[in-house]
Amino acid sequence: MSGFTADVRTRLDDDAAQIVARYPEARSALLPLLHLVQSEEGFISRNGIEFCAQTLGLSTADVSAVATFYSQYKRRPNGEYTVGVCTNTLCAIMGGDEIFATLAERLGVGHDETTPDGTITLERIECNAACDYAPVMMINWEFFDNQTPESASDVVDRLLAGEKVGPSRGANDVASFKQVSRVLAGFDDGRADEGVAAGAPSLVGLEIAKEHGWKAPSLDGSDDAAATTPEPGGTPGDQAEPDTGEEQSSADRQPTTPQDTDPTTKTSADKTSAETKDDAAGASGEGTKES
Repeated sequence: MSGFTADVRTRLDDDAAQIVARYPEARSALLPLLHLVQSEEGFISRNGIEFCAQTLGLSTADVSAVATFYSQYKRRPNGEYTVGVCTNTLCAIMGGDEIFATLAERLGVGHDETTPDGTITLERIECNAACDYAPVMMINWEFFDNQTPESASDVVDRLLAGEKVGPSRGANDVASFKQVSRVLAGFDDGRADEGVAAGAPSLVGLEIAKEHGWKAPSLDGSDDAAATTPEPGGTPGDQAEPDTGEEQSSADRQPTTPQDTDPTTKTSADKTSAETKDDAAGASGEGTKES
């Protein structure tokens, strides 16, 4: 038996049964089950590893291998809030590195370290597919868009003071790490429809498509003939595919050199190279005769 108390074990057993029932193979439930035990203790403890192994009929080595592979699973106590700063290329260029450095100095911790009071775990994170809002900071995987060192510091200070903070998009306020872990285990918290679902920059492409009458082709390909790109203001099917060399084709560049129309035409560089080879050959022949 795992080391959980009787009441905790009973609760976990009930929740685990619901999770396992979603899958045709019990072992497929491992990822959400790890989130479940993490929601109980705030990290994946030895007790959590044993519980998952016993529930799914796996070895503790199998469970540990998965738990140590994914960065969302924590093997030591995590803060109540995971503050992640994107430092991938675009966010870094836009100020992500500076934001991370500012927060690290403010909190006195580095990457994947937690403040002494257990409030915040600071992380460098990979791209979160929010490049239109760079630089982005995430708190328990809620978006805080277009951040600066000053705005990020203000949010962190409010967390340290025990205040609730609201993301740029998503829920009205950020849930705790344990609460979010339970959601990731597959248990609805009833907050999916709160707040702003998508910001204006994310919807630009959709608006352009509507303006031009663009739409995705059907799954069976029945409307492929109508899927050509229309002129602005037109509708799908108004325009046939361009012939090679015509406007909008991939070969519409006008000839600018003789080689564009006759690939056999030698360039000055080709001629120079040939002359150099002839000179070298001649010099080699003269050397042979002299010897």
